[in-house]
Amino acid sequence: MTTRIAVTGAAGRMGKILIEAAVKADNAELTAAIVRPGSSLTGADAGELAGVGKQGVTIVDNLADVIDEFDAIIDFTTPQATLDNAKLCAEYGKAMVIGTTGFSDAEKDALLAYQNKIPLCLAANYSTGVNLCFKLLETAARVMAAESDIEIVEAHHRHKVDSPSGTALRMGEVIADTTGRNLKDVAVYGREGISEPRDRDTIGFATVRGGDVVGEHTVMFLADGERVEITHKASSRLAFGYGAVRAAGWLFTKDSGLFDMQDVLDIK
Repeated sequence: MTTRIAVTGAAGRMGKILIEAAVKADNAELTAAIVRPGSSLTGADAGELAGVGKQGVTIVDNLADVIDEFDAIIDFTTPQATLDNAKLCAEYGKAMVIGTTGFSDAEKDALLAYQNKIPLCLAANYSTGVNLCFKLLETAARVMAAESDIEIVEAHHRHKVDSPSGTALRMGEVIADTTGRNLKDVAVYGREGISEPRDRDTIGFATVRGGDVVGEHTVMFLADGERVEITHKASSRLAFGYGAVRAAGWLFTKDSGLFDMQDVLDIK
C-alpha cells in the first residue's frame, strides 16, 4: 500500500531531506508540502525546492489547505507549530510522525493527549542505527551501570540550537529507566567549578557544536580497568529521512495510540 505523505517545515534543512526521502522511498508518495505562513516559497514545486526535480506538489503555507491530500504528515518543526498541526490532524484523523524536539513538559502533555484520537509516532531520532543503539544501551546499562560512570557525548553542526540533542537525552532516559533512576534527578550537564568527586549514580552530558557535523553520539560506561563505548555516527541526514518515511507507512495502519521508532522496527 502506498502512503500519501505530507512534509511540514518543507523549507528547512530537514524538511528538504524529508521531501527527498519521500520521493525516493518505495511505497510512499509525496502529496503535500507546507511552509510557515507568509513564506516566499509558497507556490513553488516541493521537488524542485529539495533538488529532486519537479514533483507536481505545490508548496502551501496553510496545512488546512491540503488536509485531504495526505494520509500521514511528517513534522520536524517547532513545538508550537507541531501542536497546532496536531490539533488539526486530530480533527481530520491524520497520522503524525513527529521529530520535533525541545518540548516543555506542558507542551509534551498537550501533544500526547492527541494519542486517543490519532496515531502518533514520537521519536528523538528516526535512524535505524540510533534506535538499535537504544536497544544496546538497555543491555549495557543492565550489565555495567552498577560498576560504571556513565557519560554521553554528542556533536552536531553549528546551526543546531537545542542542547543536549534530543537523541542524547533519549539515550540518557533509556539508561535511567533501565536502572530505576529519574534522569531529571541524575543528569549533569556541566562540571565547571565542581570539585567534589563524581557521583556514580549521575549521568553526564557533554555537547559539541561546530562545522557541518550531521550527528555523532557516544555513550561511555567507564568502569575501573575497562570501558565500553556505544557510538553512532550519521554521515547523511537521509538516514533520518528514510526512517521517518518508513514510520509514516507503518503508522498509517494504526487507528490511534502513541508509538516510537522501536515499535516501527519491532525491536522493543
